[in-house]
Amino acid sequence: MPVFDAKGDCYGLVELILEFGGCSFDNALYRVMTPSLINEWNKKIEYAFPDFYGRVQCFGFDWLGRIFAVDSGRLEEGYSGVVMFEPGTGQALEIPCNIVTFHNNELVEYSEEALAVSFRFQWLIRGAAPSYEECVGYRIPLFLGGKDVMDNLETSNLDVYWTLMAQLIRKARGLPIGTVFGKITSVDGTLPE
Repeated sequence: MPVFDAKGDCYGLVELILEFGGCSFDNALYRVMTPSLINEWNKKIEYAFPDFYGRVQCFGFDWLGRIFAVDSGRLEEGYSGVVMFEPGTGQALEIPCNIVTFHNNELVEYSEEALAVSFRFQWLIRGAAPSYEECVGYRIPLFLGGKDVMDNLETSNLDVYWTLMAQLIRKARGLPIGTVFGKITSVDGTLPE
């Protein structure tokens, strides 16, 4: 049995993690989580998105740091549906499939929609693919007025990026569009371009 607390129906989850946990595909385009990190990621996602508390089981992530999980609160073809947690937009997006159809159909037939393949290609022209522990994240998240352009992206440690984004997502939740947060500065005190 894996070293994570499998919740819900677990259809396909245990098999995926046991066979592919810790694997990276297509130069870090998509990665399957290592079993030892799943409980930690479940907590991070539940912190940022409290409506999903007790319902999610994280299993993968992509080059943009988007976390994929099964949601026991929604069924697709009789099994827990897949949800994508997007740190750049602060949104949870329901994907109309379960964990098996996600890997067998969605990632194959709809890779552009699921993994932003052409946007990644633009990034690879300018920068390197992230390592397993990294993602390409927004310097200023889109939900705080950042632009969806290459100049607003940078390579970040996935854990650090999500720790910061989770706090911002919680603070921004429910605020009216256009609410001023104040200046966002980097660690060295400079404003991002």
